[in-house]
Amino acid sequence: MALDFSVVVPVHNEQDNVVPLLEEIVDAAGAEASFEIIFVDDSSLDRTLEVLVAAKAECPTLRILAHDLNCGQSAAILTGVSAARGRLIVVLDGDGQNDPADIPKLLKRYAELEKDTRIGMVSGRRVERKDSFVKRAASQVGNRVRQWILQDKAVDVGCGLKVFARETFLLLPYFDHMHRYMPTLMLRHGFQLDFINVNHRPRLHGRSNYGVLDRLWVGLGDILGVVWLKRRCRLPRNLREI
Repeated sequence: MALDFSVVVPVHNEQDNVVPLLEEIVDAAGAEASFEIIFVDDSSLDRTLEVLVAAKAECPTLRILAHDLNCGQSAAILTGVSAARGRLIVVLDGDGQNDPADIPKLLKRYAELEKDTRIGMVSGRRVERKDSFVKRAASQVGNRVRQWILQDKAVDVGCGLKVFARETFLLLPYFDHMHRYMPTLMLRHGFQLDFINVNHRPRLHGRSNYGVLDRLWVGLGDILGVVWLKRRCRLPRNLREI
C-alpha cells in the first residue's frame, strides 16, 4: 500500500537515542498522515538493534532493516529509501540532534513548491548549532570550500534532515558519502532546491561516528569526484513522447 511518506533513519551505535527519537517522530508525523518509520541499523556494535526490535512491539509503523557489515551512512540511506513504500522520503540523523518537530514544516514546504517547480529536495539549515567550536569551525570551512568548487549554494550539507521524492533519489548516482553531495547531484539532474531553518539539539547520549580529520581528507577526494560527475552529465531536461 502506498503511503504519504516514509521516515528513514540511519543508525550506528545509538542504543540510547533510538527509542526517544522514534517516539518523537511518531508524535511529529501526526495521526492523520499515512507513514512508516524505517530505522536502518548499519551493523551497530552495541545494543541498538536489540533495542529497536523491542520497540517494534509497541510501534506498528516501525520497520527495521539491518546491515551485516558497516557500510556507512549513505549506504544506510539507500537501503531505507529502496525499501520505502512512501512517495516522499524524510531523512534525519539517528543521534537525536535533528528535531523531528521540524518534519511537518519541511513536508509543507515541499508540497508548496511541488505545485509550481521541479523541486528535488527541501533541506534543513541548522541554526544555533549545538556542536563543539572545533566541529562548527571545520564545518564552516568545509562548506565554503565545497560551495566555491561545486557552486550548489548549499550552506549546510551536514544537516541530516531532508525531504525528497523517493523516485528522485533513486535517479542519483550512488557512492560512499553521496548523502553530503545531494544538493549538487539534484542540480545535476535539473531539480530545484530549497533550504529552511531548523532546530538543532545537543547530543545527549553516545558519541559522533565522524571525526574532523576523517571528513577533511575523504571530503577532498569526494569533491573532485563530484566535479567529474557534473562535467560528464548529459541528460535531457524535458522528455517528450512523440
